[in-house]
Amino acid sequence: MLSRAAGMFAAFVAGLALVVAAVLVVRQIMASSEPELPVVPDARRPIVERAAKVCSALSVPLLAAQIHAESNWRPDADSGHAQGISQFAPDTWKEWGRDGNGDGKADVWEPRDAIPAQAHYMCHLYGVVGELPGNRTRLALAAYNAGPGAVVRARGIPTIHETRGYVDRIVNTLLPQYRKSEKRYQRSEAKRNRARSASPSASASSSPSPPAPLSARTTRRRL
Repeated sequence: MLSRAAGMFAAFVAGLALVVAAVLVVRQIMASSEPELPVVPDARRPIVERAAKVCSALSVPLLAAQIHAESNWRPDADSGHAQGISQFAPDTWKEWGRDGNGDGKADVWEPRDAIPAQAHYMCHLYGVVGELPGNRTRLALAAYNAGPGAVVRARGIPTIHETRGYVDRIVNTLLPQYRKSEKRYQRSEAKRNRARSASPSASASSSPSPPAPLSARTTRRRL
């Protein structure tokens, strides 16, 4: 009777192990089939996060998706008519270029200058297209690519193949991807902060100092 029970238990354990292995294989297949999400480079994150606060229309995923479409995060990108990580045309840079890093000059090749300039220009474009029919984000992106005059004249996104492809790629593909990766980043940061606050060193630094010995307190009162 005992050997039969042991055999049944062994069979149960073996079956359970097979089920667990199958679940792990399925998870691995699903994980490998999911496309890798684009992320904000660590070196650019502080700049993008500050730039996203320039106006309420902006966000980290939106600016990141736009930079990805413009230059794929390359500060040396040069299309021949636009330059830098945010791809400013020379005339537009003359008006909107900013000294973001405080070195006394506005350099289109310097991301710390170009990304804040991009944010301020986008906020301006949101205002320009505010009275036009349609989605303001799509219109502002179209104005960034084709120029605000072209969007105002067309009373919407102009029939320019490059501009329409640019807007569609950002809004339909890159922006959702960066929103997902940003949520993942925020969850990871929240978990890291919780682990930090729960560590013994953090608890020790936050705990109150022990009271002074009675003799010391008595001496101070006498003084």
